[in-house]
Amino acid sequence: MSFPKPRADLKPNTADFERLPLVKPTGFREYDARWLFGEELNLMGAQAVGLGIATLLGELGKPREIVVAHDYRSYSASIKMALVSGLMAGGCKVKDLGMAVTPMAYFAQFALDVPAVAMVTASHNDNGWTGIKMGADRPLTFGPDLMNRLKEIVLDAAFDMNGGGSLETIEGFAETYMADLVEGKKLKRPIKVVAACGNGTAGAFAPEVLRRLGAEVIELDCELDHSFPRYNPNPEDMEMLHALAAAVKEHGAEVGMGFDGDGDRCGIVDNEGEEIFADKVGVMIVRDLSALHKDALFVADVKSTGLYMTDPVLIGNGAKTDYWMTGHSHMKRRVTEIGALAGFEKSGHYFFNPPVGRGYDDGLVSAIAILEMMDRAPDKTMADLKRALPRTWGSPTMSPFCPDEIKYDVVKRAVGHFSKVHADGGSLAGQKVKDVVTVNGIRIVLEDGTWGLVRASSNKPELVVVVESPTSEEAMRAIFAEIDGFLAQQPEVGEYNQKI
Repeated sequence: MSFPKPRADLKPNTADFERLPLVKPTGFREYDARWLFGEELNLMGAQAVGLGIATLLGELGKPREIVVAHDYRSYSASIKMALVSGLMAGGCKVKDLGMAVTPMAYFAQFALDVPAVAMVTASHNDNGWTGIKMGADRPLTFGPDLMNRLKEIVLDAAFDMNGGGSLETIEGFAETYMADLVEGKKLKRPIKVVAACGNGTAGAFAPEVLRRLGAEVIELDCELDHSFPRYNPNPEDMEMLHALAAAVKEHGAEVGMGFDGDGDRCGIVDNEGEEIFADKVGVMIVRDLSALHKDALFVADVKSTGLYMTDPVLIGNGAKTDYWMTGHSHMKRRVTEIGALAGFEKSGHYFFNPPVGRGYDDGLVSAIAILEMMDRAPDKTMADLKRALPRTWGSPTMSPFCPDEIKYDVVKRAVGHFSKVHADGGSLAGQKVKDVVTVNGIRIVLEDGTWGLVRASSNKPELVVVVESPTSEEAMRAIFAEIDGFLAQQPEVGEYNQKI
């Protein structure tokens, strides 16, 4: 038995496109896969990826048993079934959940006692994108080493096609998932929540779960519509946050919650209609959890606020925070390896270990944790909890365009440039460079705690730029000007999605 080698040069509406696999190599990212369907991946290409996953499970010595599911896009079910055909050809026993949010697939690994998962989703990416989030050791997902090995297997067509696979459709699993989320949990009062889903998959889950928890729910764009008629379901996108803020003020809600396209992230707007960046929400949660669990250990990604290290309440509670690499797979692994109670990414991926969660990122587990935090502070509004934090001036996540093929080289240049400034005892934005953190791109820390980050996006042809200052907006803008000035000199770097 054999399967043709995937190619990257096939064009739609040709004979070869229908009889050969198209898989663009750059679709294999650091910790999941993303392709433009039809331009970078065809159905035979998805089948090749399924064969690759099955082969990799064999190499890892794992049982060839896997949970699959798909998000709500017009083509996702077709891609999933092509993936399933490859998994079965590689000998996998496949359990299909149907349409799901990504954390429902992660939960199924535990509930169905299955080691592996492959979730077909493009998360919050624009319509036209597809992808796969996958893992073989619950609650972990693949990191760079396994993604690179999967890429090698697929592109070389080095498949173990031993056949003997099977397919089982798991009916009614959405109810099992939602019931588990609220088991033993009930709000003391009906907190009024606007739930925004951007017409993505979470619309089929989030409002129902929050109501079962005891919240009063106002739905915003919860009807499923894979054309995303208003905005992409991305709680980092200011368009989604602004729509959520308007709805909070219109309805007099206590909090607004925005869920991303595959339901593993939750963005927050307070009762005054002000968005709270996810890393600051994380600090608020850590304040709450560290009061209940003294001397607890937490993880934050390198894009996140410095308050995890400096907040006096966290220090008083004995909380310790480890800064780590951005990326849901990197963070999940770090939270698991060091036994942290929780981990927080600026993008809104939160990872809760027992007793709060099972170690993976679930936007609804995050939403429940936030509502329980509010329930434990009935005399304070969400805005009060935010204002109780030490003030900082921070940017949204800014993403200038940079081709996938060159973005890591551009970041390498940035690391070299700013590391040399530090090594030479130099200054930026009128201050000495106190430290540089190079675990993931480069985080430049100035004397007063102002910092700026440059790294490569793991999901899109973009760079990632974040800046923050604990002293002033001027200092924040000054460090951004230094970073922006360097990037402007790199010819491969294009326009930003937004600037401060």
